[in-house]
Amino acid sequence: MITQILILIEIFFTVVIGLYFLNALKGQKTNKITVNVENKRELENLKKMRDIKLSIPLTERGRPTTFDEIIGQEKGIKALKAAICGTNPQHIIIYGPPGVGKTAAARLVLHEAKKKMYTPFRQDARFVEIDATTVHFDDRGIADPLIGSVHDPIYQGAGALGIAGIPQPKPGAVTKAHGGILFIDEIGELHPIELNKLLKVLEDRKVLFDSSYYNSSDPNMPTYIREVFENGMPADFRLIGATTRNPEEISPALRSRCVEIFFRPLHPEEIEVIARNSVKKIDVEIDDEACSMVGRFASNGREAVNIVQLAAGIALDGNRRVICLEDIEWVIENGQYSPRPDKKVNKAPQIGYVNGLAVYGANMGAVMEIESSAHKVKGRKGNLKVTGIVDEEEITTFNRKIRRKSNALCSVENVITVLEKRFNINCDEYDIHVNFPGGVPVDGPSAGISIATAIYSAIKGIAVDNKVAMTGEIALNGNVKPIGGVNAKIAAAQKAGAKRIIVPRENYQESFQNIEGVSVIPVDDIEEVFKISLNNDEDGEKINIIDQNVDILSADGLEKY
Repeated sequence: MITQILILIEIFFTVVIGLYFLNALKGQKTNKITVNVENKRELENLKKMRDIKLSIPLTERGRPTTFDEIIGQEKGIKALKAAICGTNPQHIIIYGPPGVGKTAAARLVLHEAKKKMYTPFRQDARFVEIDATTVHFDDRGIADPLIGSVHDPIYQGAGALGIAGIPQPKPGAVTKAHGGILFIDEIGELHPIELNKLLKVLEDRKVLFDSSYYNSSDPNMPTYIREVFENGMPADFRLIGATTRNPEEISPALRSRCVEIFFRPLHPEEIEVIARNSVKKIDVEIDDEACSMVGRFASNGREAVNIVQLAAGIALDGNRRVICLEDIEWVIENGQYSPRPDKKVNKAPQIGYVNGLAVYGANMGAVMEIESSAHKVKGRKGNLKVTGIVDEEEITTFNRKIRRKSNALCSVENVITVLEKRFNINCDEYDIHVNFPGGVPVDGPSAGISIATAIYSAIKGIAVDNKVAMTGEIALNGNVKPIGGVNAKIAAAQKAGAKRIIVPRENYQESFQNIEGVSVIPVDDIEEVFKISLNNDEDGEKINIIDQNVDILSADGLEKY
C-alpha cells in the first residue's frame, strides 16, 4: 500500500515537473516569436527612416576633400605632412581659430600618409575622432569612451561572463585607433583626469586595466581576459589634437610630447575664395560686391558658408540664381555679424602714440593702440592714470570658468622706474596718462616697450614713427625680454601697414629676413627701441622735434602755460 502511494506521488511530481518545463518551452517559443515580430517591425521602420533623405547641408558639401581646398594654410599643412607622413610619425597639437581647416586637414593627412611607401601606417589604419568636450567618464571606472573601462560582474548587463564572476575589459577610442590616428577636437577642454590617463597611454602605447574581480590564480579565468589584464590592450597610435586655445593654456606635459603646428586666421580675400567655392556647389552665383562683404564680415570659413547658404535661400525664394549685395546685407543684419577688425597704422606720426602688438583668441595677432600724455606740474606731485584696460574678466568655456587679470598697470609702473633710473626723468613732475583704447585685457609684459616709448615720447615731445610697430617686455634695467606669439604679431603689423617691426632679440628668427614688405628689427635694450621709433622716419630723417623745455606735452597737441 505504501509502495503504491509513493509511486503515485512520484508520478504526480513527474507530471508537475513535465508541465512546468513544457510551459517554459512554450514561453520561450512565444517570447522568441514576439522578439522576432518586434525586431522585424522595428527593422522595417529603420529602413523606412533611412530611405528618407534631405539634401546634403552646404557645410558638409563644402568640407574639403583635398589639401588644395583648405584655403590659406599652406605652411600648416606642410608641417602636418612632415610630422605624420614620414617614417617616424609624431604626436601633434594644431592651434588655430575655429573654421580654418584644422579638422579637415587632420582627416586628410592619414590618407596622404598611406600613399607613401615608407609609412608605418597600414592601408586599414583607422582615423578615430572624438570631441574632448563630450568625453564623460564614470568615477567607478565602468564607462570611459576615451581610455576604456572594465565591466565588473556586479554591474547590470555584465552578460554570461559576468554571471561567471569574470570582469570584462571594454576598449576605448585609444585602442580603436591602434595603428592609426586618434583625433581629439578641442583637446584643451579635456578633463584633467582624462588628460593624465591619456599621457600614460601615450607613454606606454597600451592601456592597463585593473579590477578587484580579476584573480590571476583562478584556473577558470579565460585566456583572453588573463592576457588583457596581464599585458594590457594595445594603443599604439598617433595623436592629433586640435584647439582654439593659446599654447600657454595647454598642459605642458602634453605639449612636451607633441609637435606644435599653427593654423593662421584667414584673410578677407581668402574668405571670399571659400564663399565662391561654396556657391558653386549649390549651383548659384554671387556678385563681386556681395562676395566682398562676406569677406569683411565672416571671420572663418564656417561663417562664410553659413552666410552664403542663407543668402542663397533668399535668392532662390526670389526666383533668382545670383546672390546680390542686398541678400548678404540682410543676412549680416539679421545674424548680427560684426565687421572684422581691420586696424591700420596712422597716416602721420603722433606724440605719445605707439603701435603696440598683441595676441588674442587662437594665436591671432592685432595692432594695439597705446597713447600717452604728459603734463608738467608745479607745486605738487604728479599723478599717474592708466585707463582703457579691463582689470579682470571671467571667461566661461564649456564646463569651466577662467579669471584673467590684466597686468598692464604693473608694466606702466615698471616703465616709470626705467625712465627714472636710465634716463634721469623725474616722473613725479608730470601728470602722466596712459590709455589703451578698446577696453580689452592687455598683456602687460609684452606691451612694456610700447608703453615706455609712448610715455617717453609724451614727456620729450618727440613724435613716434607711425610706420613702426613693436612688442617686447621691459626689465627694470631697461633690457628687452622675450614674449610669446611673435609670428602672429608680425603678421598683424604687416597687414596693418607697418614697415618696421621691433621684436626682442631672443624672439628673432632668420626667416624674418624673408618677410616681404617689412623689416623685422631685433633689439636688446630700450635705448635701441627709442632710437629706431622716435625722431626718425624710414629714411632716417627727423620727424618732429620740439623744445624739450615746454611745460606741458600731450598726445593730442602741445600747449604752453
